[in-house]
Amino acid sequence: MQKVFNSCYALDKRCYEQYGLTEDILMEHAAEGMAAYIKRHFEKGASVLIVSGAGNNGADGIALARQLYGAYAVTLALPFAVKSEMAKLQLQRAEVLGLTVTKELRDADVIVDAIFGAGLNRAMDEKTQKTVHKMNSLKGFKIACDIPTGVDKNGLLSPFAFHADLTVTMGALKASLYVDESKDDIGEVLRVDLGVSSEHYEDESNTFVLEASDMKLPTRTVRAAHKGDFGHAGIFCGEKEGAGIIAGTAASRFGAGLTTLIVHQKVTPPPYLMHATVVPKNCTALAVGMGLGNHFEGEFLQDCVVQSHLPIVLDADSFYSTVLLSILEQKEREIVITPHPKEFSALWERLTGEALTVSQIQRDRFGTVQKFNAKYPHVTLLLKGANTLVMQEEKCYINPLGNAKLSKGGSGDVLSGLIVSLLAQGYTGVDAAIQASLALTI
Repeated sequence: MQKVFNSCYALDKRCYEQYGLTEDILMEHAAEGMAAYIKRHFEKGASVLIVSGAGNNGADGIALARQLYGAYAVTLALPFAVKSEMAKLQLQRAEVLGLTVTKELRDADVIVDAIFGAGLNRAMDEKTQKTVHKMNSLKGFKIACDIPTGVDKNGLLSPFAFHADLTVTMGALKASLYVDESKDDIGEVLRVDLGVSSEHYEDESNTFVLEASDMKLPTRTVRAAHKGDFGHAGIFCGEKEGAGIIAGTAASRFGAGLTTLIVHQKVTPPPYLMHATVVPKNCTALAVGMGLGNHFEGEFLQDCVVQSHLPIVLDADSFYSTVLLSILEQKEREIVITPHPKEFSALWERLTGEALTVSQIQRDRFGTVQKFNAKYPHVTLLLKGANTLVMQEEKCYINPLGNAKLSKGGSGDVLSGLIVSLLAQGYTGVDAAIQASLALTI
């Protein structure tokens, strides 16, 4: 996993003050990072259009044009007058080398957007919008320098953005790269160093982005073992029994030694799933809410779920139940909740009386999970989305690996089954949520 920061300005400042680096040095490394990617993936002689803005993001683009000029067919477009001192300096260097400047945007093998970087705090003006529209209409491979133009400092669209295939971000990863609204404009993310390694550039952070290499699947290395050594997952199978069966199937396949569906009336589960009308005494974790409906009486849920000490996953219909939400007050229990934004809106209003719309949640997903964490720091919250957020005890983990294939009924039931399986096997709530979300998305 890699650290994530709200802003890199303080990190750049440390490079100047502690390491004796200059803005010029950092800029050369930023350009070199982009150039290295282009050199790895495109043959010499390929055409490269670089569209640079008036400020320092534009200066990064001009420096890139200079570094590629000669080996590649570089076109440097400056639709806006250069204004920052670094942009003027980089342009002088490029022109001395013989690189000519144009305002015309023509298609190329590679299109580089270096108009605005991170920190945009206003909507694009009409001229910038027309320029970005034109760039989006071109067919080449699209690279954004630091962050796509039109994505503001909070990761939101203003009002639309350059549609990048790849965003090359400078120095460290930024939270604005992992906002659902702009995910399709960010594309893949590549971080490049700025003259020092990330170990020297980065500071402490409580936010991390997960990578495929972080997935550690449950393993069975002990030979003299039996099913009782790997936990017993109890899954409440309610009104829509298919949801419980899907969750139970996932729990069984993800390593739980035993899996039992807790039912109100007889169902016909797959033969590898047991079912019972009470919670088995040897259960080691519970999951409740998936397709639950009003199938179980409040007194039964109070006795068998709320008053239990077992680790638990709350999902779906749990977030509309005052009885089940009371579990969140239990500070000595491993609790994982897995709402999507609409469900979070419902549970938050039940818990606090404060109305949060889905739109408000989606526009400030980091703020939303932090607000919940301030009230329930011991609970592991997994907020579903294009960038899934997992938060517990002030630490936030971003899983950006999801895709549209998961946008169908049953995906959430599978996730709950994976999490309860890991809880049953002894994982902590936060580790179970992280590993299950990775297993679902990779």
